[in-house]
Amino acid sequence: MRIGILSDSHGRSDRLHRAVELLEADGAEAIVHCGDIISVDDAKYLAGFDGPAYLVAGNMDHRREGKLQAAIADRGLCFATDFIAVPLGDGQHLAATHGHHEMLLDELIHGGQFRYVCHGHSHSRRDERFGPTRVLNPGALNHPRGTKNHTVLLLDTDTDTVREIIV
Repeated sequence: MRIGILSDSHGRSDRLHRAVELLEADGAEAIVHCGDIISVDDAKYLAGFDGPAYLVAGNMDHRREGKLQAAIADRGLCFATDFIAVPLGDGQHLAATHGHHEMLLDELIHGGQFRYVCHGHSHSRRDERFGPTRVLNPGALNHPRGTKNHTVLLLDTDTDTVREIIV
């Protein structure tokens, strides 16, 4: 399965739309947004993706959680406030969280339940392994740290490869 991973768009609709276009062109079958989407319109936009879309709330989304939930409730999006499990097949899952709850992030990484744990919040790209779990942070679509590039990731779970896409 090819999964587009995004985070920290902070209402930057232009970058979010471009990121989704690039991911779709590269064959993404699902989208995971790791929080701080902020914009209700951007959440609705993700509902138009031709495949499942999973969103998790970030620390900046908590002020808008009710509006985000109401806007996407009938649009086929999967939304969670703390973390969301994305089925990969064969009983395996990817967990997505924003990353601002450090204890939760640590539990997801070291709990051994998930093949992949994706998060945002730091605005910094990450690709590390902890035992059987691969931890990914796509960077940020707004104010990236350590680089000037706004990035997303395309994860291929069949080959366990990740490609960074500059938006």
